[in-house]
Amino acid sequence: MTLAVAYSRAQDGILAPEVTIEVFLGGGLPAFYMVGMAETAVREARDRVWVALRNTGFETPNGRVTVNLAPADLPKEGGRFDLALAVGLLTAAQHLPAERVAACEFLGELALSGELRPVTGLLPALLQARESGRIAIVPRANAGEAAMVGGMRILVADSLGDVCAWLTETGDLDAPPLVDATGESRYPDLCDVRGQYQARRALEIAAAGGHHVLLSGPPGTGKTMLAERLPGLLPVMSEDEALASCAVRSVGGQLPAPAAWRYRPFRAPHHSASAAALVGGGSRPRPGEISLAHEGVLFLDELPEFRRSVLEALREPLESGQVVISRATSRTTFPARFQLVAAMNPCPCGHAGDPHGRCTCTPDQVTRYRGKISGPLLDRIDLHVPVPRVPLNELRGEPGPHDESTATVRVRVRHAREAAVARQGCANAALDARGVERHCPLVPSDRQWLEAAVERLGGSARAFHRILRVGRTIADLAGDPASPPGRMHLAEALQYRS
Repeated sequence: MTLAVAYSRAQDGILAPEVTIEVFLGGGLPAFYMVGMAETAVREARDRVWVALRNTGFETPNGRVTVNLAPADLPKEGGRFDLALAVGLLTAAQHLPAERVAACEFLGELALSGELRPVTGLLPALLQARESGRIAIVPRANAGEAAMVGGMRILVADSLGDVCAWLTETGDLDAPPLVDATGESRYPDLCDVRGQYQARRALEIAAAGGHHVLLSGPPGTGKTMLAERLPGLLPVMSEDEALASCAVRSVGGQLPAPAAWRYRPFRAPHHSASAAALVGGGSRPRPGEISLAHEGVLFLDELPEFRRSVLEALREPLESGQVVISRATSRTTFPARFQLVAAMNPCPCGHAGDPHGRCTCTPDQVTRYRGKISGPLLDRIDLHVPVPRVPLNELRGEPGPHDESTATVRVRVRHAREAAVARQGCANAALDARGVERHCPLVPSDRQWLEAAVERLGGSARAFHRILRVGRTIADLAGDPASPPGRMHLAEALQYRS
């Protein structure tokens, strides 16, 4: 009778708690028992592992086999424990050295042939395995994901046989190949957008301060083009930001290509998306679009066409930067720190205010259309930007001196963002109420003027603070990071609140 231990990782949202796989071989008639809150796919691992062992050239253990997946109260799902279970069985049968097995963590699904198949959610598992100091052994198909993690030893394998050969020191395993990811943007260039200088300016302010934007205008005026170019204006993600973003996308099974892992995500769900698709959900909670856009941009085109209940679900994540999905037996938290860019038409037909009188909507229809977006949601959007129709003669020829490229604008954005982070440790949009008072001080006359203006607009205290944050960003772009926002900066910020 022998007992062996192997280590793996479960998946709990973006967390990856350690799972200890204890395998006990005892006497008696052949039988296999698995305990430890294993769901169907995990219990079916018995058959996969049994056949994989035979096809790898090992004899399956005789007698009573008991497998415990600890901790017992943690749900386990998927085929990610196959490799660890196979290694534990072989260690209990004394085919593998227990000391080398105990120094490793194993993640991978087994085919009947013994080949290793990839698993989802590997990146969070590796990030937490790094803290344990063990060696991680993963499928070669996950090599690109494994290459993102530094500070630990990771080995990739093609099959169970390769893993056993390395454990018995009769073969070698490779490290994942290095990934060349400069983080330079590959998004469309801003110079493709002609005219729309107020919208371009607002986009630059949004990128510098991390502010949310609402673009409103007739169809075909460039709202989608502008939104698609915002990720290219944002500063390149740091390694920690990129890993946090990729960890969520790994759990969602939508990891980017290895060469693009430092690029900011851009998510644009269709307006028919459900609340669960947008914010996350399911019986086993999965990240939604707002979490898949973590550290990037979420674009909601045709904003009033989304169901109101779906839009209202955005209110808390816009403030907190995370979404909490509660179930009767679990509570899962996903990060959701994204920049919202929304676009809408001025009325159902899209031509309200057109000088040619093409709008056919009644006042009641326009009111109902705009009323689909609640005041609390609009109050959380810093920049409300009109995107009018551009005369066709301005679209001809080469870009003019004001049609700046993404690279040119990104330099100003980077300097403003760096100044904000050096001053307060975060982007201006992330300042809390105390931070606003500390880093956005106003002279008494300017404060009285701004308070009177917000009162006339019927704005809330939240709107007042958001105007201050935008004014702080405008001052940073103007090269005045150490000076309080002036009246010119505040006036420009105020015009974006409609």
